[in-house]
Amino acid sequence: MIKETFSIAIKAILSNKTRSALTMLGLIIGVASVILLVSIGSGLQQYINKQFEDMGSNLFIVMPGSVSLGGGASGPPNFAGSKLGSKELKNIQNLKEVGLATGQVEGSSFVKYKNKKQYTQIQGSDETMPQLINIDMEVGRFLQKSDIMANSKVTVLGFTVKDKLFGQENPLGKDVTIEGESYQVIGTLEKKGASGALDTDNYIVVTVDRGKSITGMKNFTSIYGKPAEGVDSELTKRKVKQALLRTLSADDFTIMSQEELLGTINQILGVLTAALGGIAAISLVVGGVGIMNIMLVSVTERTREIGIRKAVGAKRSAIMLQFLSEAVTLSVIGGAIGVLIGILGSLALGQFLQTAVTPFSVSLAFGVSATIGIVFGIAPAYKASRKSAIEALRYE
Repeated sequence: MIKETFSIAIKAILSNKTRSALTMLGLIIGVASVILLVSIGSGLQQYINKQFEDMGSNLFIVMPGSVSLGGGASGPPNFAGSKLGSKELKNIQNLKEVGLATGQVEGSSFVKYKNKKQYTQIQGSDETMPQLINIDMEVGRFLQKSDIMANSKVTVLGFTVKDKLFGQENPLGKDVTIEGESYQVIGTLEKKGASGALDTDNYIVVTVDRGKSITGMKNFTSIYGKPAEGVDSELTKRKVKQALLRTLSADDFTIMSQEELLGTINQILGVLTAALGGIAAISLVVGGVGIMNIMLVSVTERTREIGIRKAVGAKRSAIMLQFLSEAVTLSVIGGAIGVLIGILGSLALGQFLQTAVTPFSVSLAFGVSATIGIVFGIAPAYKASRKSAIEALRYE
């Protein structure tokens, strides 16, 4: 019975190929859009998670200002008004619970070499940075203590900066210009990868004091640290907070663990991904309305057929099932095509930024598509089943 019903549904759909294709178009676009946009959000989430893993583990980060950890009234870090100075860093470094801590200065500027220039992130740091964050040198060396003590005009280039300015040319020993001053390239970093506009290789490293001079910052934009060996990270955070409160107020800084920061970012990206999927899902509703509209037209066109079926003994349930099966078949076929296009589109987009098609997004989009066929197919099917056999046979 069910096999025969869907066989008839397929024949009815194929008898009006153009109309059926246009009816499915809304669902195809909707399903493909949901999968594509969710894959962008999921890919970005995976990319950021990987970057945090590459940073190392068990880090704590002190940021200026009262920073929200998700849903709070506080805002973003107050880099411009940072009160994290050398005294605060020294107080942290003197704690026995802290194994290592260093101040960072971050900003942005143009880096020039001959007739080429690149707008990039400037990171002022010291020789301990590789002990806190996983850094892999491509060629040359990283900053040394002698560079910090002498405040040398030297720099380490991220892969993107090196590639844009030097291409295949060896950058070691060459001079680049930053804010009108020459800096000697002493090393380059290995490529980490990028996701669209988010490029973690687009930065250079200079000494802390040079970083302050370039960015115009008086204090650190952040302090990175690690607990001493065998010390609990929560205990370390409490001690760091007590040390900072000696010279600062509670609103002047926020201490985050790596896990907290990643959790906050994932929460934001999760909401963004859901929002993208929700926007794309609107076209699924439009597709459902299209199915209902076409099925209502089909009921009117096939009024005589309905009369004949009822005259030979077809029950209302059989008539209703017939038209409902056509609506579901249209939505399932449209959903399957949409899934295929969505996956292929995600793979194509993956050449330019990181994407990730998840089984959840595929099953959700396809499931909603099939459900739409049932929901929007009920009204036309019910209308068909309620037609009088005599009136239907007389219909011209």
